[in-house]
Amino acid sequence: MAAAVQAQVCVVGGGPAGLTLALELARRSVSVVVVEQSGRFDRSFRGESISPDSVWLLERMGILKGLREQTLTTRRMEITDQGRVVLRADFADYDRACPFPMELPQPPLLEALAAQGAQLPGFRLLRRTTATALLREESTITGVRCKGPDGEFEIAAALTVAADGRFSKIREMSGLRYEKQPLERDFVWFKVPRPEVWDGHTYRVRIRGARHGLFIPTVPDLVRVGFNIPKGGLKELRAQGVGALHARMDELAPELSAQVRAAVTTWSDTSMLDIFTTVVPRWSRPGLVLIGDAAHTLTPVLGQGVNHAITDAAVLARLVAPALGAQDRAAALGRATRRFQQEREAPVARARALQLRQERAFALSAPLPVLLRRCAYRLVNASAPLKRRILAGIYYPLQDADRIRPFDVAPVPSTPAGV
Repeated sequence: MAAAVQAQVCVVGGGPAGLTLALELARRSVSVVVVEQSGRFDRSFRGESISPDSVWLLERMGILKGLREQTLTTRRMEITDQGRVVLRADFADYDRACPFPMELPQPPLLEALAAQGAQLPGFRLLRRTTATALLREESTITGVRCKGPDGEFEIAAALTVAADGRFSKIREMSGLRYEKQPLERDFVWFKVPRPEVWDGHTYRVRIRGARHGLFIPTVPDLVRVGFNIPKGGLKELRAQGVGALHARMDELAPELSAQVRAAVTTWSDTSMLDIFTTVVPRWSRPGLVLIGDAAHTLTPVLGQGVNHAITDAAVLARLVAPALGAQDRAAALGRATRRFQQEREAPVARARALQLRQERAFALSAPLPVLLRRCAYRLVNASAPLKRRILAGIYYPLQDADRIRPFDVAPVPSTPAGV
């Protein structure tokens, strides 16, 4: 086995959470190694929706420079129930530094984060590398054993971070207890060209009884489409042929019928997302901490997964960097990771609770509950203060909190390292 790689922090997973954390740490002069199993960032991702608070954080980190041509601004949201608009919001009405959500495919975002990190002496990204085991000294995690293109090797680190997503292998290896809560539906996703009758800046939710779809404009001139199916129901739906998918779109969004028939000719043109949430009572143990989906898997509703992953990374970097320089480093890291969970647990719980309420509302099918759902949306829509309060809680908690206590991110270097 090759000699051990040494780093203060080892991050397993080169997604938005892992690369944001690594960059923020490296900018604070922390040595960090990122373990990423893919060779390139050109895989197909679903998490392209960036919440306004994450746009704000990425702006402050200097990540969005050079990416503007690959983004699309969401200016409005519209919910239609039984063919009638029941709620409409214009994000321009919100007086924030970054009021608009953004659509940004993950490959260019990840490449931008990696490129910024590569300019720093403490940052190292190991592609085509898989973490196969955790290293331990008694009850403390001391790093990971990996397998890369040149064989097996070990990474020794004071802190190992599980940023390896909703099916986290590091979480499994850690022994940390968690509860996976399957929901009553799964989601089928695909992309089609945007119809001319739709503008390219409105996030649409279409509901009919217990069926609903999300229609999200994305770059360059496409629509990301997702619709619900019963949990485990994909095999039965596929057995009906791709015409069953076409019929579902005819029902939810007839404006897309022609585009769907042209672009989705077989089920292989789609992907399926297993919908569940994961609740982890403790996000850390000595030498290890979970972030992003590894710590708190969320559902696709309102695009909160990527938002909370990026926020996790920024908060953890602020807490961990000074702890690494403490005289009793192990104790300081323990306090830092516990404080991280204390700061992040309540916002994540609020997002999960909101998503689960929306999931239950979307699943209603009987006439009276459906009527009550429409009335609830219309009530919110009719009250501007109520609508502002609800949407501000979803999209702007960081920006609002920053007005009281400034949110700390690492300073952006004015010139590349070594120049």
